[in-house]
Amino acid sequence: MKEKVQQAIDKIRPLLQKDGGDVELVDVREGVVTVRLTGACRGCPMSQMTLKNGIEKFLKKEIPEVVSVQAAR
Repeated sequence: MKEKVQQAIDKIRPLLQKDGGDVELVDVREGVVTVRLTGACRGCPMSQMTLKNGIEKFLKKEIPEVVSVQAAR
């Protein structure tokens, strides 16, 4: 499943990179995807919205086994 998630993330990375940000896959466990937002996304006030309304929504659509997406601590 981790490879499927990475492939899906690679599809949306250009959108984040266009705005100076990026996303890295950290881990996938029991349907919970952990990512690290970097670049302009790191510390951005809209990063939580990007994470939930953008990345999580997209991954759930692409891979039904995805339960949630969380930011790495």
